[in-house]
This record gives sequence, C-alpha cells and structure tokens, in this order.
Amino acid sequence: MISDTIRQKLTEALQPELLEIIDNSHAHAGHGGNQSGGGHYNVTIVSESFTDKSMVQRHQLIYQALGDMMKTDIHALGINALTPSENK
Repeated sequence: MISDTIRQKLTEALQPELLEIIDNSHAHAGHGGNQSGGGHYNVTIVSESFTDKSMVQRHQLIYQALGDMMKTDIHALGINALTPSENK
C-alpha cells in the first residue's frame, strides 16, 4: 500500500516523533492525476530534522525522501512539517 511506503521512506529519512498520513485519493476519483494512478495524500510530520530549516527546505527534505514516488504514486501531497517545539 502506498501509505505504508510513504511512512517507511519518511521514517527512514527523517526519524519523526510523529507521522500522520491521510489518504484522500477516494475524494479525487475521476480527477486526471488520480486516473493516471497518482494518489492524494496529506502528511503531518514532526521531526528534529526540520530545526533551523525554512518551510521550503523542510518540503525539499520530504520530496527527497519520497524520491520517484512523487512522479508515479503521488499526484498531490499536502505537507505540515514541524519541529518538536512547534508541535506543542
């Protein structure tokens, strides 16, 4: 399952304290990206890896961890990337 692979890749790369993945693909049935096989996901991830990083840099770390999944398995990805102190 794609959500499991997302979880594995983000956990290995960023050792998050919290990782929530929501698969919203069902709400986009018939949408162009969904028809080609790409799903719609939202992630909330809390990691020390984001300390002293801008929001753009945090997103880049996530995209890098997911690699080719962004081209094939994921059509849309909503990201909420926080440090542990921001999650309080």
